[in-house]
Amino acid sequence: MADLSKTKSDPLQQLWDVMEHVHAGMLGVQGSDHHMQPMAPYVEKESNSVWFYTKSDSTLVETVRAGSRAHFCVISKDHDYHACLSGAIDEVKSRDHIEKFWSPMVAAWYEGGKDDPLLTMLQLKVDDAAIWASTGSTLRFGWEMAKANLTNQEPDVGVFTELKLPQQA
Repeated sequence: MADLSKTKSDPLQQLWDVMEHVHAGMLGVQGSDHHMQPMAPYVEKESNSVWFYTKSDSTLVETVRAGSRAHFCVISKDHDYHACLSGAIDEVKSRDHIEKFWSPMVAAWYEGGKDDPLLTMLQLKVDDAAIWASTGSTLRFGWEMAKANLTNQEPDVGVFTELKLPQQA
């Protein structure tokens, strides 16, 4: 269940905490004609970045140019937390990051392992995020729906916030 008080008091920390448990989201490069694609995120809080393993011949990599920006959208497993992150995206052939996030799950996609000639990474430097967190309580949700129908007021079932993140070197 999304902690709405944390969404209000420390939304950036909550974002990274939720992202640590997200196995996939939708990544798309702004201004491209390509649809967003499912990608597995690897969070690097200290640089406000999300990293993605991919292949150098993928449409995502082919779309990324100097100055490109992207969106990455996620939904928590409990469906009570939604976020859309945006920022600059670049192809970065970082051996350090390949090592840092490598797992048997990643290895399954690359025949040549960490030395696969098509293996590359994308780095999304998050500078902006929009977050929608809602109550997971069916009792509270029901109460808010009933109250809204009786009072003609919008139900209070969640929190919306936007973040501007500092850019790290």
